[in-house]
Amino acid sequence: MAKLKHIAIATQDPDSVSEFYKTVFDLDEVGRVDSDNAEGYYLTDGNVNVAILRFKSEVVAGELGAGYSGIHHIGFQVEDAAATDLALRKANAPPKDEINKTLNSAMGGGHGGRNVETKYSGPDGVMIDISQGGWVGA
Repeated sequence: MAKLKHIAIATQDPDSVSEFYKTVFDLDEVGRVDSDNAEGYYLTDGNVNVAILRFKSEVVAGELGAGYSGIHHIGFQVEDAAATDLALRKANAPPKDEINKTLNSAMGGGHGGRNVETKYSGPDGVMIDISQGGWVGA
């Protein structure tokens, strides 16, 4: 059974947004990122990881663009990434190849690692990612 384990929130001010979630909801900071693709924080309640990100790459930001603020994508930890990949494709939810290539995270690219995920186009334009290894803090 897949479990919801990851929510990414895009923002233009990761410092104040992460401080809000840490202060109001007592989330713990478990990591930071500052790469060519994004900068921000990884927060957790011990069960679900919340990534607070300012996207720097238009490719990685996807259709929403780097200037978007709001929920960006949701992630499911799955027991079998290959089987879930097949199920997603059969349900007309194809992988987002350009994003996965930029992140070096397409199927076969290391689903056993932490924070390694593959992104797909879900219903109503919702981006979905799957990970067999899960996310830091989740």
